Amino acid sequence: MRKILYLIVVIVFASCQNSNDGFTVPAKSEILGLATPVSLNINETLIYLDDYFLDVTKIDSVSADNLFLELSEDKKQLVIKTIEANTPKLSVLNVWIDNYPYSILLKASQKIEHTIIYNPKGEKYKNVNVAGEINAWDPANTPMNFTDGLWQAKIFLEPGKYQYQFVVDGNWILDPDNPVKEDNNQGGFNSVMQVGETKTDSLPFLYTYKSINKQIIIGCENNSDGCVVFWQNSQLSKKFVHKEDNLATINIPEAATKLEKSYIRIWSYNKFGFSNDILIPLYKGKVINDVSEIKRTDKYAMIIYNIMVDRFFNGKKDNDKPVEDPEILPKANYYGGDISGITKKINDGYFSDLGINTIWLSPIVLNPDSAYGKYPDPYTKFSGYHGYWPISFTKIDHRFGTDNEFHELVTTSHDKNFNVLLDFVANHVHENHPVYKAHTDWATNLYLPDGTLNIERWDDQRLTTWFDTFLPTLDLSKPEVYEMLTDSALFWIKEYNLDGFRHDATKHIPEVFWRTLTKKLKLQFPSDKLIFQIGETYGSRELIGSYVNSGELDGQFDFNLYDASVAVFAKDDIPFTKLKNSLLESFKYFGTHNLMGNITGNQDRARFISYASGALKFDEDAKKAGWKRDIKVENKVGYKKLVLLTAFNMTIPGIPVIYFGDEIGDPGGNDPDNRRMMRFDNLTPDEENVKEITTKLVKLRKNNIPLIYGDTKFLLTTDNTLVYIRTYFEQAVIVIFNKSNTEQKVEFTIPYMFVNKEFISNFGTNFKINNEHFELILKDNSFEILTIKNYN
Repeated sequence: MRKILYLIVVIVFASCQNSNDGFTVPAKSEILGLATPVSLNINETLIYLDDYFLDVTKIDSVSADNLFLELSEDKKQLVIKTIEANTPKLSVLNVWIDNYPYSILLKASQKIEHTIIYNPKGEKYKNVNVAGEINAWDPANTPMNFTDGLWQAKIFLEPGKYQYQFVVDGNWILDPDNPVKEDNNQGGFNSVMQVGETKTDSLPFLYTYKSINKQIIIGCENNSDGCVVFWQNSQLSKKFVHKEDNLATINIPEAATKLEKSYIRIWSYNKFGFSNDILIPLYKGKVINDVSEIKRTDKYAMIIYNIMVDRFFNGKKDNDKPVEDPEILPKANYYGGDISGITKKINDGYFSDLGINTIWLSPIVLNPDSAYGKYPDPYTKFSGYHGYWPISFTKIDHRFGTDNEFHELVTTSHDKNFNVLLDFVANHVHENHPVYKAHTDWATNLYLPDGTLNIERWDDQRLTTWFDTFLPTLDLSKPEVYEMLTDSALFWIKEYNLDGFRHDATKHIPEVFWRTLTKKLKLQFPSDKLIFQIGETYGSRELIGSYVNSGELDGQFDFNLYDASVAVFAKDDIPFTKLKNSLLESFKYFGTHNLMGNITGNQDRARFISYASGALKFDEDAKKAGWKRDIKVENKVGYKKLVLLTAFNMTIPGIPVIYFGDEIGDPGGNDPDNRRMMRFDNLTPDEENVKEITTKLVKLRKNNIPLIYGDTKFLLTTDNTLVYIRTYFEQAVIVIFNKSNTEQKVEFTIPYMFVNKEFISNFGTNFKINNEHFELILKDNSFEILTIKNYN
């Protein structure tokens, strides 16, 4: 390793494109896309530079202010060591190639030391550990030591609230000395610890104010100690940024006119922490102010519709071949949905009418023809109708269709301006997969050293655990395995011109696989081709976010935010403060402009409407309930609560994801009851109403640029009401919720720059305006969205 201390140097730019404003950029960028910021650890941080750069051998040097840097000899890795007393809140790592500095934002760690204590009160125990959101719910990650009559552990954590339990000699218990607890949405509770103070209201808040010709004006609320401005992956000097009072004027560099699409990014900070981030898209150097300038290849504008192929629409009866085994109950067998059925619905205009622009398909690779697995009551085995038991990496299952039919689906989708994402299963194969039969040593061990089965050990054995005895987990840390499987993923993009992947079981796969796949995608496909990758990980936000970066995935599903949404919208006694705080936590880890998936539901959870209508209880086994009784919508309030959830997803940052059937309020328990055949006809008036509202919400999302690139500011939060505004320069969208069972009067104040704008109601609620003061009466379990006239 060689150590480089930051030096202030004067560089003479060479082999760069000169411009009249003195801002020079290389003719071709060495970074594809926008370099994700790095959150530093307290003492030492490892950065994989080949996450960012296509060819690290071109790197000449690295530099950063008040940080020690150690660059490996092969230039693939960089270790950053902090100088604690002098580490700035925000700093910039410059990576020099051909005398040009590529800039990567560095965010100082906000973690503080926290001591966790369990008082045994004189009882003798062999082992006490803690598990929770602090350590991915794995007690092995935080062992506790017995000192001075107490079990103790010291851990560094970001300020905030964390759910946890103690594990005392193998028994999971709440903290007996902590009265604060929260519902875990699974029929139980977790203790809650508060670490430090979160002073959200004292942080700087940035907002887009005006764009005039080649200038952008940014406003800032609360004191700011400094800001950092990037165009693409280049920090703009003071020459381009002029600050006066609470406004900053940014001159767009002339180099931006040479690119069809580029971005301005802005961050700020003060002693309390970081501001929200600003993301402004440019078209040939001009601020994009209208959705007509946004193409389907814009990742931030995606609205995803999640389809389970077998359960959507049967377009071709002659490929219907359920597994013939009397031990499979019908719910766990093939229903007949197929590729041609989806194409038919595309041509019928179902997706165009709904307004979505991205289709995500469940796996379509070949699955076995036999039954596997067991469910005890009622007894049943299962078929591979869901597609997650692959016996091929590249062959399409004959029950779903043919290569030509899949080509037709993708081509038709693109012709109608839709993206197509495919679910890719990398973690495991079925035991009948030819690769496993030929290379059993390519799988992890089914048995742990103590002789126990390594089945469903999601946390303590997450990189090796098997999903079932007939589903070997591949050891993707082996080069021969991850090289083969990443090439298989590339096959689908090359052969069918797909737009990306949904990746199954992300946290159970070593990161070398994700880095290898993403690097291959960057090297083999042009930079203007959309390749979007979103992952599935259940765990803490820190764990989920560890896979979201320039070298791995674009985003993951935000299950923590979904859990908070389910609790708040489905339960009358959970306040909106829980949802607001959860969203702010997501902003802290993923940014206020992110590509995280915000779901209405998914194939592994009981339908939201079943909880919201009282058909399911949170403390019951939702899988068993789905087998034992016909779950319906018990109370029509469930439909109202479902559209509240949909409205929330459609109006917050991130990517909205509709699970098929949620656009009509289809009920159901857990798997397989949440995978009923999609219904298109003979809908009830309530279902038609849900579909109509969902369609309107999707189109509001598509047609209002503040909902895609806007800033987010909360205007009012009470137990039963929530108001926030999304703003983008002179455009704004105001979102108002009432989750109570009674009519509510809602009053709030809007930012001063929108005082003279004319707002309209999109869902029929009358409102009054007196300067910046708004007043309206919302019906029970309802919402309203206000937009500026002529902008929606």
